[in-house]
Amino acid sequence: MPCEGIYTPCLLPIAEIVEETRDIKTFRIPRPEHFVYRPGQFAGIFVPGVGEAPFSISSSPTEGTFLEFSIKRIGSVTQALHRLNPGDMVGLRGPYGNGFPIEELLGKHLLFVGGGIGLAPLRSLINYVLSPEHRSSFGDVFILYGARTPQDLVFRWELKRWEERDDLTLCLTVDEGDASWEGRVGLVPNVLREVFSFPCTGWVSIVCGPPIMIKFTIKALRELGFAPGDIITTLEMKMKCGLGKCGRCNIGPYYVCQDGPVFSYETLLKMPEEY
Repeated sequence: MPCEGIYTPCLLPIAEIVEETRDIKTFRIPRPEHFVYRPGQFAGIFVPGVGEAPFSISSSPTEGTFLEFSIKRIGSVTQALHRLNPGDMVGLRGPYGNGFPIEELLGKHLLFVGGGIGLAPLRSLINYVLSPEHRSSFGDVFILYGARTPQDLVFRWELKRWEERDDLTLCLTVDEGDASWEGRVGLVPNVLREVFSFPCTGWVSIVCGPPIMIKFTIKALRELGFAPGDIITTLEMKMKCGLGKCGRCNIGPYYVCQDGPVFSYETLLKMPEEY
């Protein structure tokens, strides 16, 4: 099926599937010529005969001719995706959403804070920043990533690659360790308070993870001195149709599928209190 624009779905073969954890897989598919995107945007992925759901793009636009989607098995569409094999066809439409405000991040030090599958949309921006053509446009990079257990850490091969770089700081933590885990044990917000000791001037923090983690991480960032405008997060859980037409992503005056999924904390403060 030809791809003629962001609203026309097209069928594409799965090139590769990487099993990240027991319930998360990364799907690699060819990138159509029309598909020009920014880190933080998302796309609609559908399984013929089953349905469609929106997913963040976990690959960076600097990485060539493929798109990657890291998908947790939690519903009917994701379960169907997890049953597929390389060579099977999936539908794609997009990209949608506003993405991260890259122009506003130029020259800034960047603190990435991720939890679980929340590292997926951050990974797109992290690899954009770390790419040879863009690395000099940003300051220091600090990545704090946590998961429930060592087995729940995603992109392990990439974490190792980031750890070997000398132009960033990587800190990993888990809620519960095991006999083989030699790293930190602790909740992400608590570890953040322990490991981030820099003056906040010139820093911007980008946060993504489970809603409860985001809530308490933002609280920790505010305690560390980050201004609301220097905290950026995503409302991935609210995305639905991708077009802002079904109304399920509506929060006050905003539609997450159109106005988001990326928002500053300064904007979140204008939303109803439950968000």
